[in-house]
Amino acid sequence: MEQRELGRTGRKVSVVGLGTWQLGADWGDVREEDALAVLDAAVEAGVTFFDTADVYGDGRSEQLIGRYLRDRPDAGIFVATKMGRRLEQMAENYVLDNFRAWNDRSRANLGVDTLDLVQLHCPPTAVYSSDAVYDALDTLVEEQRIAAYAVSVETCEEALTAIARPGTASVQIILNPFRLKPLEAVLPAAAEAGVGIIARVPLASGLLSGKYTKDTVFPADDHRTYNRHGESFDQGETFSGVDFATGLEAAAEFAALAPEGATPAQTALRWIIQQPGVTSVIPGARSVDQARANAAAAALAPLPQATLDAVTDLYDRQIRAQVHGRW
Repeated sequence: MEQRELGRTGRKVSVVGLGTWQLGADWGDVREEDALAVLDAAVEAGVTFFDTADVYGDGRSEQLIGRYLRDRPDAGIFVATKMGRRLEQMAENYVLDNFRAWNDRSRANLGVDTLDLVQLHCPPTAVYSSDAVYDALDTLVEEQRIAAYAVSVETCEEALTAIARPGTASVQIILNPFRLKPLEAVLPAAAEAGVGIIARVPLASGLLSGKYTKDTVFPADDHRTYNRHGESFDQGETFSGVDFATGLEAAAEFAALAPEGATPAQTALRWIIQQPGVTSVIPGARSVDQARANAAAAALAPLPQATLDAVTDLYDRQIRAQVHGRW
């Protein structure tokens, strides 16, 4: 699989990574043996990049990755985790002492001395502009708790603020055919600054897979049930903030754009990989088959310009008015 340099980390990662939110059992129950099988299938398919967070399953996702790394020390996996969601979301909680405590917990979960990359986990907007926050992050690097730091953002404005900081290695942002706004300013600014772009929520919480209908019912403990309108965290993390009914209609139209031999999900991943400035896309997978299918998107031929234009047209007609201004 193609490897791209992840911004200012100086390390290369696979263009298709693996998001592991679902392995923490925040999308419904996932058995440990199934989670480890997903990790293994992704690696065997060429994935070298895992993305996790200290709150995914209250650390379960990190722990499962740590167990896998102990069993496969030669796999060459780059692990990006996140911090900041273990306390109430107030800017004053983003201080060095808390950072150290969160880092120590993640290092223990993952079984490493130095974390490859730690991302601020969609903190309050004021955090991105705080000199003290970046000084604290630099201290963590000096103390060798972390090798590099980055941010995960909700808005393009937050991304641009972080990109301007010389220590920011990468930015994780929602990017998919239903969320095009980052293409306008964020990706060009990141490329100019040498900052990596990690694309999350690439399938709009599964909408772009084309598998859902108006009769689909998600489990009660799945965020696609309990956060559909932003009840628990930012609405953009669930279906990319698109109303479910609108999303279903748009997803059906998108599915028709899939080239022969490719699924709609693989087409969405291929679209993201082609966007200038993207380093890696991190779809989740709950099964071995999903992990393999996601990784296979990296081997698809580039989408033709006609398809790229059709995606833009679909967004402009069905999605833009609903989400563009919000994020």
